[in-house]
Amino acid sequence: MTRAGTTEFGAVGRAADGGTWTPAKDLPVAVNWQSPDENVVLLTDGRALVAGGQDANFASVPTGAVFDPAARAWTTTGPLAQARSGHSITALDDGTALAVGGFPTSRVSPAGLATAERFHPVAGKWEPAGTMSVGRTAHSATRLADGRVLVTGGYADRSGTTGTAASAEIYDPNAETWTPVAPMDDARAAHQAVLLRDGRVLVIGGTATVGGGSYTGLAFCEIYDPVADTWRPTGSMARPRFDNTATVLRDGTVLVTGGGYSGWVAGWVFNAHNDWTTERYNPATGGWTRESDLSCARLFHCAVLLPDGRVLVLGGANAPTGLLTGYRSAELYDPRTRKWQPAAGTATGRWAFGALALGDGRVLVTGGVEHIDWSANNWKLTASTEIYTPPEGEQ
Repeated sequence: MTRAGTTEFGAVGRAADGGTWTPAKDLPVAVNWQSPDENVVLLTDGRALVAGGQDANFASVPTGAVFDPAARAWTTTGPLAQARSGHSITALDDGTALAVGGFPTSRVSPAGLATAERFHPVAGKWEPAGTMSVGRTAHSATRLADGRVLVTGGYADRSGTTGTAASAEIYDPNAETWTPVAPMDDARAAHQAVLLRDGRVLVIGGTATVGGGSYTGLAFCEIYDPVADTWRPTGSMARPRFDNTATVLRDGTVLVTGGGYSGWVAGWVFNAHNDWTTERYNPATGGWTRESDLSCARLFHCAVLLPDGRVLVLGGANAPTGLLTGYRSAELYDPRTRKWQPAAGTATGRWAFGALALGDGRVLVTGGVEHIDWSANNWKLTASTEIYTPPEGEQ
């Protein structure tokens, strides 16, 4: 293995494989979303929802908005009752959406909020949705096959300081209740969790605090069985990673890309960048397979499953360069050939943004960090919104 470069590829507009990006109306407020499940979500009526996030002054915001794909425009909704960042938003089966945890402004606890809120799209308002057993941020939230929501890990209070949690709990939308369930084997935050085809949940990597304000990346993975309420270890990734992406492919395997990690890797090679590698998990064997590398190291990027089964990976940045500038580049993974190829790049480079597959096969991208001037501690956020249209015949 050799040391990866940081050069990104991908032209703005149309790439050789086809596909185009076109602008849409801006978000009402420029924000960024840095937690794995803080993303934009698709409502059952075909619109997309965002709520909360962090502004350029590092303050959490309560603003919510819905995107109409036909009008290509955002409409402001009723705000969250509490400003949140580092929270999760999950679309529920009945058309509502659940916002959980996160940091308020001002931060009154190192752990963040234990409260939850539920969005009702017809009224355009948020209502209280109970309280978890602990406050948490940078956790995962996964909708189970029966419609309940599993919340795991995150940063939580540890005697007045911040530590990673192993605890888990489930929200029942019908009973409107929170119930603690069996804890994970490993405490973790900034991890990914995906629903497998058999109804179990795969939890992937993340970070673990080790005291003194330090943390380490995790390669450990585990699986939750909601019927038995049990966790069991499964195969570990070749590389520790956090703030990566995890995508369930059409065949039920799981593709993981990029993420945060720097240090010694196989062959006594020092990786000074974030991760550029990809791995694929097979639930049948419980093992991971090394896949083709990304074009560059990516952190705080997004991955979206397209209608033709390919995966669009876009944006992000590289932490060793100070996350100075968000990438415009994008690339496509073909699970049949197991290879990557350049895709059309966005007009605006961004990291810590939202990306979502719309109901008609197009991809919505919005918000995020465009550029940082560390000399003035100035974060330039973007409210811009773009839509990717795959080549005709592949939607």
